[in-house]
Amino acid sequence: VQLQASGGGLVQAGGSLRVSCAASGSTFSHHDMGWYRQAPGKQRELVATISSGSVTTYKDSVKGRFTISRDNAKNTVYLQMNSLKPEDTAVYYCNQGHLKGIYYYPDYWGQGTLVTVSS
Repeated sequence: VQLQASGGGLVQAGGSLRVSCAASGSTFSHHDMGWYRQAPGKQRELVATISSGSVTTYKDSVKGRFTISRDNAKNTVYLQMNSLKPEDTAVYYCNQGHLKGIYYYPDYWGQGTLVTVSS
C-alpha cells in the first residue's frame, strides 16, 4: 500500500487549506482512512477518520472546522481545513487502517505534508 499526501503549505490564521492523499496498492473503497498530525515536540495525534461507508469522526478541537471526505473513484481521501489556527501547525499524515467500534487502528502510513499556520 502506498499513500501519497499533498497540499500542505503556509496559510494565515483564519484561512483554509485542503490536503489530499492518493492511495494505491489496495482496494481503496474497502478500507477505513484517517488523518493524523504531529506538531513539533508533540506526539502524533489522530485528527479525523472516515470509514469505508463514509462515516466520519473528528478530534474535538477540529470539529466544525475540518472535514474529511473520500472519493473512491480517485482512490483519494481529503482533509478540508477551515478557520485554521496557529495550533493547527503540524505535519499531517494520511493513514489506511481499520475501525473497531470507536477505535481506529492505523495500518499503513504515507509521508507527511507540512501545514504551517501563521498568526
